[in-house]
Amino acid sequence: MGADSRAEHAGRGRVVRATLLVACGALLAGGCATMPDSGEVQPVRGSNTGDSQVRVYAVAPRENAVPDEIVDGFLEAMTSDDPGFATARKYLTKKAAGTWKPEQSITVLATAPNRKQADRNADPDKDGRVYPLAGRKIATVDARHAYQPISPADYLWSIHVVQQPTANGKGREWRIDSLPPGLVLGEADFLRNYRSVNKYYFASGEDWVVADPVYIRQRQDPVTRMDPVTQTVKALLDGPTNWLKQAVDSSFPSRTTLKAGVTSLATDDQSTLKVPLELQGNRVDGVACRRMAAQLLFTLRDLPSVRVEQVELLYGSDSLCRLGKGQAAEFAAVPETDLDEKPYFVDAQGRLKKLMVAGRETASPVDVPGPLGKGTVRLGSIAVDRGETRAAGVDEPGRRLFVSSITTEQQDSRQPVLSSGGLRPEDRLSAPSWGGRGDLWVADRNPAERRLLMVPGGAGEPVEVRTPWLGDDRIESLRVSADGVRIALVIRRGERTTLQIGRIERHTTDEETTVSVVDLQPAAPRMESVTAVSWAGPSRLVVVGKEAGGVQQIRYLQTDGSTSTTSVLPGLNRVSSVSAPHTESVETPMVADSEDGIVRLPPGTNWQPVVKAGGSPVYPG
Repeated sequence: MGADSRAEHAGRGRVVRATLLVACGALLAGGCATMPDSGEVQPVRGSNTGDSQVRVYAVAPRENAVPDEIVDGFLEAMTSDDPGFATARKYLTKKAAGTWKPEQSITVLATAPNRKQADRNADPDKDGRVYPLAGRKIATVDARHAYQPISPADYLWSIHVVQQPTANGKGREWRIDSLPPGLVLGEADFLRNYRSVNKYYFASGEDWVVADPVYIRQRQDPVTRMDPVTQTVKALLDGPTNWLKQAVDSSFPSRTTLKAGVTSLATDDQSTLKVPLELQGNRVDGVACRRMAAQLLFTLRDLPSVRVEQVELLYGSDSLCRLGKGQAAEFAAVPETDLDEKPYFVDAQGRLKKLMVAGRETASPVDVPGPLGKGTVRLGSIAVDRGETRAAGVDEPGRRLFVSSITTEQQDSRQPVLSSGGLRPEDRLSAPSWGGRGDLWVADRNPAERRLLMVPGGAGEPVEVRTPWLGDDRIESLRVSADGVRIALVIRRGERTTLQIGRIERHTTDEETTVSVVDLQPAAPRMESVTAVSWAGPSRLVVVGKEAGGVQQIRYLQTDGSTSTTSVLPGLNRVSSVSAPHTESVETPMVADSEDGIVRLPPGTNWQPVVKAGGSPVYPG
């Protein structure tokens, strides 16, 4: 890197200023210089910003660098885009450089690792120097790029520095011979270098796709040298993350890879992305190839660096198939015709109503056909199926669940689908939720028989879902994803409520089909309490909760628990429920139930009141 684009550096993780025409070779003990990709030079702090336009360039250790400088320089070099982390390896002994595998894992800390002072009483010639690293661990990322959050916990590791002969054999130099595995990054450095991307696979046995979020490098990957598009394609071909793989299928044959040596993929002048593949065994047929191409199109659609209108799969010099975005739409979990969503709610008389909201405007609520709209049963909570043909409602006392048409004035049978024997309203039925397969889900919170129940097709005999993890915990509320593969659960354990994501598995034998929710994963581990949750897209949630010592907030989270500093929404007082459309378009407002009644969040503004008396606002699903 040229001397005209380096920044002065003062200690681990603190870039004091970025200045043009500053020669820092002698000024820098080691580490990195930081510069924006574009725009004016501005002051930055590498450990306190997630700005992806900031670049960190690795700087090799200077001659006769002292141990403190070696450790600080290495920690800073881990945050760079240096190809192969070659400069970072210069801080290591030859053996350590050969065994260190930065691509295997990432440990994410709340802030950049805090390097403590080494024990000055130790004999450096005999024992070297040991530098403790401390911080608050908040997540890990595995070799398959899957983000796994944890409740913040103390992180403590150490780096050991020894003296070794210099290359010319005429002196000795300090180098690291023991270090943490993988990369160790503060959250800001992690978000600056990596971005969340949804891979897509097919729900097992179905014709619609499921989002599988992973993290890839924002720019060229230092290890593979692949650009973001190629990284994303490779991640898709590598298969689903370990958590999701039991519930989804990939249409790519086993061991399918990118053609050897491919590190860059770009569209042509028709926005077609040609993807050369290496296939093992027999060629794929046309149906399988279309599904493969659909997986690619869904996966690439949110990448900011490329606009892909169609995908062409290649094997050698042969074209296997070509598929456009319009053709791939048939594999969406929610058809485009269902994306013009309008929310429903329960009015002051316990009747089902529909809100006509769009952009910044809201019309008066409209009546809904059927018994639930007539008020023959006074409702407390509701759910509307994805096609907006049926609604489910739990009565105000929470005892009974009803299902009826909302397109015709069907006769009122007043026969509940199921009932709860709980003594108190809070110990009875939760608000219901429709799953992507058309099934209806609800929790019975009766302490004598806590259960998670599914009503097949919304009309069959209720099935008790297997929940081996439930024990004495209690499901306060639930929302099933549009793809029917995942379920978001607000679970109470003692005085604490947490948000968990479970995987829905179905096993069919000759006698019966069993449904289970398994392998719960925390989705908001930094929140001390969670009040409400809603799906807000294929892998995004909107969550109402509080962090320790904080106030109630509404924010977006990914289903893997990751977040960003821009995910917090405008504040609102005493929110009891929230609902967002499946589309991530900002033109469709979110709705919530607060102390001010039902409110909506139009694009670019604050919350606005809609209905003073009413509750349980929900979008279809």
